[in-house]
Amino acid sequence: MDRQAHWQGVYASKDETSVSWFQERPATSLALLECAKPGARIVDVGGGASRLVDHLLERGYDVTVLDIAGAALEKAKARLGEAAAKVRWVTADITRWKSPAPMDVWHDRAVFHFLTEEGDRRAYADAMAAALPSGGHAVIGTFAADGPERCSGLPVCRYDAKGLAAQFAASFRLVDELAEEHRTPGGNVQRFQFIVLRRL
Repeated sequence: MDRQAHWQGVYASKDETSVSWFQERPATSLALLECAKPGARIVDVGGGASRLVDHLLERGYDVTVLDIAGAALEKAKARLGEAAAKVRWVTADITRWKSPAPMDVWHDRAVFHFLTEEGDRRAYADAMAAALPSGGHAVIGTFAADGPERCSGLPVCRYDAKGLAAQFAASFRLVDELAEEHRTPGGNVQRFQFIVLRRL
């Protein structure tokens, strides 16, 4: 499957506010990102057209938004207008990306659970470890163990906090966890598991 073609198609054919993962205010992510110091360099992996970047700019962070679908990033740029120039926009597959500079915080809501192949998960973990120096933090959210088995027509891997943290145990330790019940625009409830990791 061509991951990029899939997600380009999703964002080209659907309004950003109608997709199941849409949040007007990503409250859980914002609460967990309080681990970031003022002016911190944050990369939002799979940020797409998410509203998170709006809030991060308001808080004065140095933001990079990465997504496999350029169409998603274009929607975010259009929404932000002139403020979009303050953000670094990267179209890339996270399993093949290397950060050009150290980051302080890595954020991912709902990308990692789409990586159903061990090699892709390992490549993701390696990219995250390379991007974050010792003391850096990662905030990762996936479908919980009792969450959906598929999303956007694709299979996913589901995790509890311990299982998700184990995917990164070689370079990170678990410092916080939080369960979230996300209500989709269609009114369905999706259970998520978030963790906060600290780079060793």
